[in-house]
Amino acid sequence: MFIIDEKDEAYRFGDHGPKYLMRGPRMNFALVQFMPGQDFKAHYHNVMEENFYILEGTATIVVDNVPYDLKAGQMIHIEPHEIHYVLNRGDVPMRMISTLAPYQEIDKIEVDNPAI
Repeated sequence: MFIIDEKDEAYRFGDHGPKYLMRGPRMNFALVQFMPGQDFKAHYHNVMEENFYILEGTATIVVDNVPYDLKAGQMIHIEPHEIHYVLNRGDVPMRMISTLAPYQEIDKIEVDNPAI
């Protein structure tokens, strides 16, 4: 058992990207934030499944070149090998929860961002 306060952690890229509250041993749990216009490199996982649950704002999540516009309260599940790309096309910050399981220390293959 453990407790983590998100204020004690930092976003990977300063004001945006993932803020991991847990990395392994069985899953990852992160808060993710993007300011308007920000995105994250397209990638896929060989083993891990990923879930995104939108807390605030809106996110465009592209899965295998198909864009999905999600709003607060919606979740998307991404299977292994599905190429996904996240961006904030809105005019307010977007915050979401990301979970990845089963945990793999290295399981991210980056690809070119889709043209949407």
